[in-house]
Amino acid sequence: MNPDDLNLRHLRAFCEVAACGSISAASKRVHLSQPAITQALAKLERALATPLFVRSSSGMVPTETGKLIERRSRRALDFIRAGAQSAQANHNGRKGGGFMRFDKLLTGGQLRALLAVAKAGNFSLAARSVGVSQPSLHRLARDLERLSGVELFVRTARGIDLTPSAEALARHARLAFAELQQGFEELDAARGIDSARLHVASLPLARTSILPLAINALARLRPDVGVRAADGSYDDLLRDLRHGEVDILIGALRDPLPIDDVVQTRLFDDRLAIVGRKGHPLAGRRRVSVRDLARFPWVVPRPGPPTRAQFEALFAKAGIAVPKGLVEASSLMLIRGLLTDSDRLTLVSEHQVQPEIRQGLLESLAFDLAHTARPIGVTVRRDWQPTATQRLFLELLRGTSAAAARGGGYSDSE
Repeated sequence: MNPDDLNLRHLRAFCEVAACGSISAASKRVHLSQPAITQALAKLERALATPLFVRSSSGMVPTETGKLIERRSRRALDFIRAGAQSAQANHNGRKGGGFMRFDKLLTGGQLRALLAVAKAGNFSLAARSVGVSQPSLHRLARDLERLSGVELFVRTARGIDLTPSAEALARHARLAFAELQQGFEELDAARGIDSARLHVASLPLARTSILPLAINALARLRPDVGVRAADGSYDDLLRDLRHGEVDILIGALRDPLPIDDVVQTRLFDDRLAIVGRKGHPLAGRRRVSVRDLARFPWVVPRPGPPTRAQFEALFAKAGIAVPKGLVEASSLMLIRGLLTDSDRLTLVSEHQVQPEIRQGLLESLAFDLAHTARPIGVTVRRDWQPTATQRLFLELLRGTSAAAARGGGYSDSE
């Protein structure tokens, strides 16, 4: 089942019963009748297809699977509470009213509506994506504003934009649903079913060797695990990580860390190399000078990435003008084609082009770039609690990275 199909009020009632050890005590804390809580627990157990409590005359004790679901449910509800608090803290003073603890009144349908509008930027398209009518989705969205007492949606010429308050609530809602999804996977694992899905984001360096090797190693151990690999710019992937849309970001680490709700773990150090086609006129020389490099055309990253600055500094320090006729490109496929069909050179991670070097298409020149070393590793959310499958994948990444460390390199666009 999907995590956003769960009834949030049922989850709240379940967590209170687990904490109190009885329905009667929980009833006073969640302001629901005992029959209503009994019915909520029955529906939740049917939805999850597992008993959540051992019932006896002395009270109710969570089963092992119940403890598992309680842990993930509490974290999910904590995310929703934090999102509600952030939404009210970020509001611009308009609207008014609302409830101080409106997170306790939220429904999964309202949060689904919020996330659908955030993605589509339009009420009609959002309604179609979640399978409800446009008036129904619009009503859910406005109910959310009424409960929170803050403006969440702004109509613009492009469609519907989220206010900062809505963005804060949406981010925490995604994290809550990601947390529940982890709980479902752990529940299946406890029943001997491998339903895990791994969401990984990678920067260019990791795509050619580290990530493929780790995914294949995982597939040999857990053949039923699904993997979704995303790529893009660092800023976009970091946002996806922080919003719970990916689990792990692999690539060059940042110093300083751009935001304090993520943590980085170094896997190995990487450095740049100057690379040309196999048989390049400078290949095989025991020593290559900057003046030698200036005689040939180059393909380089566009201005901005660190590698472009390294390229320009290489010639500036030697007092030599940067070669003319530069081709600016970031696609490894395009760079490979340009290099193999000419005497062009590039500054790139030697590790990133290891497949081409092994195939005899490219080779690195004898030019010392040891000073360009930078750490490569994984970035995860600071409060992330991985499942067993996610922990296994991290171990496999460490293993493949140990092999990569023997190759060296540095990404031209990270």
